[in-house]
Amino acid sequence: MDQQLWEKCVAFHGHQCPGLAIGFRACEAAIEKLGLEFSADEEIVCVTENDACGVDAIQVITGCTLGKGNLLYHGTGKMAFNFYNRKTGESLRVIAKPNAGNMDRTQRQAFILTAPIDEVFSFGKPRYGVPEKARLFSTVVCEICGEEAPEHKIRLQDGKKVCLDCFRDYSRGW
Repeated sequence: MDQQLWEKCVAFHGHQCPGLAIGFRACEAAIEKLGLEFSADEEIVCVTENDACGVDAIQVITGCTLGKGNLLYHGTGKMAFNFYNRKTGESLRVIAKPNAGNMDRTQRQAFILTAPIDEVFSFGKPRYGVPEKARLFSTVVCEICGEEAPEHKIRLQDGKKVCLDCFRDYSRGW
C-alpha cells in the first residue's frame, strides 16, 4: 500500500474509514488491471454507483472529477465503480464483496487495506459502454427566477424557458 497516497486521500476526505479504503483499493485494482494513470483531462472515466466515502479516493487517485466531466454518478447504491480507459478502450467494473465475518469498523478498514484484492472485490465488465465526453452547452436565463442554467436543463412552461427549480412537473403517474 502506498502510505503517502492513503494519507493524501484521508486529508482530502477528512478522516479514515472503511468506505474511503474501498475507494482506495478499487483504484489500486483499476490501475493494476487497466494500466491507468492520473487523468489530466478525460482519458479515464469513472462511473460510480454510489455517493459514499470511496468516491473521494477515486477523485484523488484517478483525477476523475465532476467538474471535468469524467466522474459520473449512476445511483444504484451499490459499492461498485466502473472504470474506462479511453486510450485503450478497456473497461472494468469493480464491486466490493459483502462484509467478511463479524468485524468492527477498524478491523474492516484494516482488512480492506491489506487483504488480497480478490478477497475485497469481484470484477466484471461495465453494463454499459464508455460515456461520451463532456459537452459544452449554451447558457439560458430562466424567465422566472432570472438565474442561468445550461440549455439541456431548461424546460418550456407556459411558453417560458424555465430552470428545473422553477419548473412545475406535470405527471399523473404514467
